[in-house]
Amino acid sequence: MPIVENTTKRKLQNGELALGIGVRQSRTADHAFLCKTCGFDWLFIDLEHTSLSLEQTSNMCVAAMAAGITPFVRVASQAHHHATRLLDVGALGIIVPDVDTAEQAAAVVSNCRFPPLGRRSIPSGIPQLLFEPMPARQMMECINREVLIFVMLESPAAIENADMIAATDGIDGVIIGSNDLAARIGTPGEFDSPPMQNAFTAMLEATRRHGKFSGFAGIPDERIQSEYINQGARFVQCGSDIGFMQSAATTRVAHLRNGFAPG
Repeated sequence: MPIVENTTKRKLQNGELALGIGVRQSRTADHAFLCKTCGFDWLFIDLEHTSLSLEQTSNMCVAAMAAGITPFVRVASQAHHHATRLLDVGALGIIVPDVDTAEQAAAVVSNCRFPPLGRRSIPSGIPQLLFEPMPARQMMECINREVLIFVMLESPAAIENADMIAATDGIDGVIIGSNDLAARIGTPGEFDSPPMQNAFTAMLEATRRHGKFSGFAGIPDERIQSEYINQGARFVQCGSDIGFMQSAATTRVAHLRNGFAPG
């Protein structure tokens, strides 16, 4: 059966760590191969906070599948067309920001899943199936099985409702949007503050209770990342292209300037 396997889903099902990189500045398909060579498991292609176009995103998604790295797209909002258009052009995972309630989570499922789980419209051909014609029932079952749907908890209300959100049928995983949540609970940039630790505990307990995957995005500190991974987070966006470039470039420039002796 011609279908691109969601390797990140297999890793998560096996309890392994799945590490992703945020795609914010990159615009070309070859970036997917570079990220694969660096050892990442999935791309976090960010359409919420960048100027990336649908065409650029589609190109990266298709290249990612060829490279063996899973293309996830964080969409701009919960509007149905933001997710469905990306699913039609190559995404194997959708990350929906700012989900506060089980009702919103159910709407995400309705938008992103084919019947009987949802109401997603049937496309005529998609790259995840290598554009191979397939009976509708078979196609729907394959895509519903391979595509991962994650929602982001980014507010106190979302944490309060974490259990009901995680219980939503059709949602595969829940992740904490660390920057926004920290800001909204009054501890901006303090990712291991007691309120943030309590939020992670609530999220992790909810996902364990309902058999869902869990993770986080937006934490730059390696020590704090490791702490939450040790507590059970497995789906981890551990940095972004712009952050890694700045870090490595700053270190190289400082090294060369410090070692330069005019003469």
